[in-house]
Amino acid sequence: MTESPNSAYLLKIGELTLKGENRGGFEQVLRRNARSMLKGTGARLVTTDGRYFVHAPENASEKVEFVLDHLFGITGWATTRFCEKAVEAVCAECIAEARGLLANGVKTFKVEARRADKRFPLDSYGLMATAGEAVLDALPALHVDVHKPEAVITVEIREKAYIYSNARKGLRGLPVGTAGHGLLLLSGGIDSPVAGFLMAGRGLYIDAVHFHSYPYTSDEARQKVIRLAEILGRYTCGVRLHIVSFTAVQMRIKEAAPPAWTTVLLRMAMMEAAETIARRHGYACLISGESLSQVASQTIENIRCTESRATLPVLRPLIGMDKESITRIAEKIGTYETSILPYEDCCVLFSPKHPVLRGKVEEASAYYEQLDIGACIEEAVQERDMEKCSFVRR
Repeated sequence: MTESPNSAYLLKIGELTLKGENRGGFEQVLRRNARSMLKGTGARLVTTDGRYFVHAPENASEKVEFVLDHLFGITGWATTRFCEKAVEAVCAECIAEARGLLANGVKTFKVEARRADKRFPLDSYGLMATAGEAVLDALPALHVDVHKPEAVITVEIREKAYIYSNARKGLRGLPVGTAGHGLLLLSGGIDSPVAGFLMAGRGLYIDAVHFHSYPYTSDEARQKVIRLAEILGRYTCGVRLHIVSFTAVQMRIKEAAPPAWTTVLLRMAMMEAAETIARRHGYACLISGESLSQVASQTIENIRCTESRATLPVLRPLIGMDKESITRIAEKIGTYETSILPYEDCCVLFSPKHPVLRGKVEEASAYYEQLDIGACIEEAVQERDMEKCSFVRR
């Protein structure tokens, strides 16, 4: 496979530039993640003068662009032409770029220029004017619109001249792994995968724990959650999924607890089990998909009851979001269609008709201690399964 001789992908970083003396560490993680995700594509990452370039075989564009669309830490990327730093060569590449835009129906454009190398004979304004005039002379069907152009042709003069248009937005955020490791409580619903995605965007490596109650939950429900972890793994360089059988715990709660309290007590047990796993594997925090008052178990009082079994920080990135906003993100990241598959998770099973809405921590703790389920939780944690949901390309 041969690389395209005069083009590459230009990656732009945003928030990382604000990290001061720590910037180098953040960029090192970004490079590591990019190379890991690009493995097997034949592409190579090159950094030059604060810019990141991916040089790829001509037949690998779909795979490379898929990676760039799933890479946290970049604000955008563009397919970029490069040439020698000569005015004639730059104008020729601008014309070639504009010709492609015209073929795609673009009628108006403007040229923007950045001259990092001050030895270039034209300043930024002069370069914009000269390149724009060259495009107009070569392609009279195009017109300049400096206020609302349909396309912007960007020229950067660095160690080479780089020319690109139609830059695509990236995920922004921080490179995954710059903020440590978190353990996501992953159900089969819409919310928890979105919570994991958002925290990955703040630099957390994400692994997940899922609780199932076979035979009351089906193998299809288990496979659904594995699929959600695989999709999430596209953004996080892979996910390790801890699958915990909670049938015995759930049956004990159903048999011994007041019916109105079963959901809250189950969530307390899940929190205790998740924290046990987190402490044994070095996760710094737990992540939950709770949204305030979305369902009965997510009132502020019931959230306090649930969190009473945890000592690690519990991050809830969706806490102030409504269902419509969460759903939009799920659709964007590709988890929505899997989340709505009709396979119920164990939180839905045995749900009380009239659940407690504003439980008191003291009362919840008293009921919980009466269940005497510590040994049952420990056994479930010890016998859990592990799925490695690696980075998966389409």
